Amino acid sequence: MGVFSRLSTLIKSNINDLISRAEDPEKILNQLIVDMREQLVEAKKQVASSIADEKKLKKQLDNEVHLAREWEKKAMLAVRAGRDDLALEALQRKEQHDGLASEYRKQYELQKAAADQLRASLRQLHAKIEEAKRKKDLLIARQRRIEAQQRIQETMRGFGDTSAFEQFEKMAQKVEAMEAEAEAAAELQNEMDHGDLEDKFRALEEDAGASDALLALKHKMGVAQEAEEEEAFDLEALEQELATVPAQAQKFSNEEF
Repeated sequence: MGVFSRLSTLIKSNINDLISRAEDPEKILNQLIVDMREQLVEAKKQVASSIADEKKLKKQLDNEVHLAREWEKKAMLAVRAGRDDLALEALQRKEQHDGLASEYRKQYELQKAAADQLRASLRQLHAKIEEAKRKKDLLIARQRRIEAQQRIQETMRGFGDTSAFEQFEKMAQKVEAMEAEAEAAAELQNEMDHGDLEDKFRALEEDAGASDALLALKHKMGVAQEAEEEEAFDLEALEQELATVPAQAQKFSNEEF
């Protein structure tokens, strides 16, 4: 368990060091993931070494068990041969290997338990690092969103009372006022043009009305009838005079010949 304790201490130390330097959070998070991966590699090496020790103890245990069985077989062989002295020596050797096997079994069981615990811790560490990688992406996204909001707020504060938006609004109002003035001038000019034309027609109608009124007055006084009779008389006299012109021309022609 010492390796994971040292790993945790080292990671915490790196985090505190990075935070104390007040660097860019995204850089800090990326560097932490790099450090975690490096420490994970180191932890894997330590766990692999522990597993190797476990396997070594298991091999030594199996070897002592095997030797104890072999000496037991030799003791049995000596008994069959009537060599009790050799059988006793073989049994002594068997007891020695049994004792070693017992010690190796204890060490093996302890090492296996430690290695199993290290395996579990390594899996947990790997899962936490993967979770940290996922959270890193979320934290970076949140950081970027916060920075964007801060930049927008700073930009808005930078505009102040005479902001570009206010200037834009004033210009828009000015354009609208100019447009309204132009429309009013055009409408006034149109009314003036139509007014002149209407005045001319109105004067013409008034003249016609005055002529009608004068003629009616003349009829009433009889002046108009006399004027009409004079016009008719003059026309009739002119027609008679014109009718005599060909006859006089013929007479003049006959006198010449």
